Amino acid sequence: MGVFDFLSKQFVDVIDWVDEPGVLAIRYPMADREIQNGAQLTVRSGQTALFYNEGQLADAFQPGMYTLETANLPLLTALMNWDKGFASPFKADVQFYSLKEQAGLKWGTTQPITVRDRDFGPLRIRAFGSYSFRIESVPDFAVKMMGSLERMTVADIEPQLRGAIATAIASTLGTGEIAFLDLAANQAALSETLKKAVEPALAYWGLSCRSFFIESLSLPEEVQTYLDKASSMRVVGDLDNFIRFQSGAAIETAAAQPGGVAGAGAGMAAGMAIGQAMAGAMTSAGSMTPAVASEDAYVQIEKLHKLLTIGALSQDEFDAKKTELLSRIR
Repeated sequence: MGVFDFLSKQFVDVIDWVDEPGVLAIRYPMADREIQNGAQLTVRSGQTALFYNEGQLADAFQPGMYTLETANLPLLTALMNWDKGFASPFKADVQFYSLKEQAGLKWGTTQPITVRDRDFGPLRIRAFGSYSFRIESVPDFAVKMMGSLERMTVADIEPQLRGAIATAIASTLGTGEIAFLDLAANQAALSETLKKAVEPALAYWGLSCRSFFIESLSLPEEVQTYLDKASSMRVVGDLDNFIRFQSGAAIETAAAQPGGVAGAGAGMAAGMAIGQAMAGAMTSAGSMTPAVASEDAYVQIEKLHKLLTIGALSQDEFDAKKTELLSRIR
């Protein structure tokens, strides 16, 4: 290799970058090389290229092919006083930025968010979902995120983004303006509301939130169990309906069990309990004195105990109904 060949390799005459998955920006590898006057610059679709002179932003290039000369490097020309005579080759830092949407990212609440629900009072809510973003303002992103780094990836900034998202979600849900049941029932509307809450935080770094979805909105397991139990109690309604409901379930379960006689016996016992409960309900429909009401409460407790014995009621359910009936006795 001759001296001329060696020297010629110290100049950059072709500048381009092919996007890499998950990479948001790179500083083009110049080392100590200089850019040749008339060098070819290629900015691909979905990219922006920035030229810097000693840390100061000079010229920006959108997608296209360019021949680098004073005509299309006006700011760099002014900074280097090329208007008084172009010097070639020249030194400059070149950064490429990918403006493509970064999709399929996950967000979630690392700790439950405490909200004051208008139906249930204080609740701890967990939420998980997905989102996507892209670089919207290259100058802002270059200053606040990229800086003097050699490259910037999605993985580098994802923890920061997730923190901002969690803060925005906590601020929005913490107001308690929307009941939890309404939140869970319309996740599409809630997703849009949270997207609007997240956008300002991302915009500060020159990013835009392109999509935001809630995939899961949940309560602690013990709270969900309580709500399920409360829903069941509302469905069965008053005591007589509750007895019929539980007895019917017991008959169906007994009929499905092997053993014939045992299953039939359980079914007959449950059937007798239903008949007694219905008879008691019909008797209580007439005029009732306080003494009769007290006697009827004890009778119904006895019937409930029979249901407990055959397994149609759980101990907790029996205790709750027993307490309710005893409270009616004056």
